[in-house]
Amino acid sequence: MSPRITLVSAAAASAAVLLAGCAGGGTGGPAAGDNRFIAGNGKVQEVSASSRHAAPQADGSTLDGRPVKLSDLRGKVAVVNFWASWCAPCRGEAASLEQVYQQNKNNGVAFLGVNFKDDKDNAIAFERKLKVSFPSVFDGDGRIGLAFKDVPPNAIPTTLVLDRQGRIAARLLGATTFSSLNPIVTKVLAEK
Repeated sequence: MSPRITLVSAAAASAAVLLAGCAGGGTGGPAAGDNRFIAGNGKVQEVSASSRHAAPQADGSTLDGRPVKLSDLRGKVAVVNFWASWCAPCRGEAASLEQVYQQNKNNGVAFLGVNFKDDKDNAIAFERKLKVSFPSVFDGDGRIGLAFKDVPPNAIPTTLVLDRQGRIAARLLGATTFSSLNPIVTKVLAEK
């Protein structure tokens, strides 16, 4: 085989791995054949107050072992971010999520990450390296993500914004930015 063909084959293989991205298949990622998750496209879906569905009853333990229930966030606007250490766009959005969290945490906004189908040690290292200060639930088997049937987080990353009644007010598929997420949080905060 010529060196040029080998180089082209290696480049094609590398591109295939990059294109797979957060669709899974990496260490700790979704199992082969798990096609429920798709690549995020940055789409924002806002839900009018009259059409909102309640978030499911979900609970688990944070990465540092503390018990947490999604229902404990009622009364606050909650931002729930589904992420994994094996997901490159998740690394890219971490600083934006932290910025929105820091700007709004004293205004009645709670943040909760859901670490999806990951290795716990890798997830802890991810949070430490990227300086994520809000808590994350470890969802190694994906059951929390699967509980969101009405407005599923069917891309990693996905961010859901819940209103004070615990209803899903918005879904952002794919990596988010400060300029995409903060206006939605502000809008839901302003609701009576």
